[in-house]
Amino acid sequence: MVEEKKTRKIGMWTASAFVIANMIGTGVFTSLGFQLLGTHQLGAVMMLWLFGGVVALCGALTYAELGSAMPRSGGEYHYLGEIYHPSVGFLSGWISLIVGFAAPVALTCMALSSYVCRIFPVLNPKWIALGVLTLITLIHTRDLKFSGSFQNIFTVLKIIVIIIFIACGFILPENVQDYSAQHLESKDIFNPGFAISLIWVYYAYSGWNASTYMASEIENPRKNLPLSLIISTVIVTVLYLLLNYVFLRSTPMADLEGQIEVGLISAHNIFGSTIGNMMGLIISLLLLSSISAMVFMGPRVAQVMGEDHRILRFLSYKNKRGVPMAAILFQYVISFLLIITNSFEMITKYTGILLSMCSLLTVLGIFRHRRKFPNIERKYKTLGYPVTPILFCLLILWSIVYLVYEDYTKFANGEQPVMWMTLMSAFTLVSGIIVYFINRIITKKQVQ
Repeated sequence: MVEEKKTRKIGMWTASAFVIANMIGTGVFTSLGFQLLGTHQLGAVMMLWLFGGVVALCGALTYAELGSAMPRSGGEYHYLGEIYHPSVGFLSGWISLIVGFAAPVALTCMALSSYVCRIFPVLNPKWIALGVLTLITLIHTRDLKFSGSFQNIFTVLKIIVIIIFIACGFILPENVQDYSAQHLESKDIFNPGFAISLIWVYYAYSGWNASTYMASEIENPRKNLPLSLIISTVIVTVLYLLLNYVFLRSTPMADLEGQIEVGLISAHNIFGSTIGNMMGLIISLLLLSSISAMVFMGPRVAQVMGEDHRILRFLSYKNKRGVPMAAILFQYVISFLLIITNSFEMITKYTGILLSMCSLLTVLGIFRHRRKFPNIERKYKTLGYPVTPILFCLLILWSIVYLVYEDYTKFANGEQPVMWMTLMSAFTLVSGIIVYFINRIITKKQVQ
């Protein structure tokens, strides 16, 4: 009986619930305000979210093949190590370890506290964020069955609330915004503001690859992993398009521009002040689902890294219920420190560029994987290959280039003393390389 509990697996729908919960979080309820700093065109904003959905779907279709061919937990860490070189996989895992999950967890806790404190100004946002982080972390120190049940319930509630919000956004508002005079032109899309805004959209869609991080814990991963990725991405894309249209339909762009709590501001316009506050509070509580998903999945990457590398061996420790306790606590500490910094926009962009680089390398790796392992069993093959992965890579690369360019422009214009985002990204990569080679030295000495 004890062994059965340790080897318990989760099904396709639970895996999909983790993906959906991981995707629908901070981004869709916060990023629109920052996107409007780059464009005030309804068509351009909708194209942003459609582009994001297309990119996520292209990525999911490609990851689905890699996941079915290499069904082990770890995500990019496992894939890049197999496709390119263990050092590339380690670097990707290091990024996941430092910012891949810990940073989004911190951002979501900060967004939740921002919503709550806007409704109850007397509360301290930092303490709220830290309290939520601690609570969810404790929940996931129990067992896999409890974590899965918690995730399923909150994900279903999240989808129901979003559907109700969308329906009310079409039915209730008496004064809707008129965009009939606007006409989408190519210049609205092919400009730096649009490309930079895509980073915010990519952040909102981040998590479409979530189930790859726990492939070893999914029942029949060669079949259920691809299904969980594709189904979840399509569902989220449709919800995102409708939700953002409702935000813009119900609320003037000027009221949303630069604001984090776009869901709460829109709720006030749809439901009125009192019910709007209640809806804003519900939205903030539903962010618990996203925090929960990332607190669950992030340590699985850390655990796999701990199993493979001596210098990180402490991260592989599991308690008697099979929970990777050391990895969970390690991620908790990093998220805790990031919350204390209280820099939402900088952390988002810093996270976005590093994760985009990892996804770019992984999707590009599908071409090398097919040549390197021509005889491996592939129960699923990428739909639309080779167009699908090429489109993903081009759109991601476009945004990364513009994001670095924006960082340089701010530095050149004296808006910031150094290129913070680029410097932080470079420091993360260099530190990962140093740790990798230290690990190699330690391993060689122990072997000798």
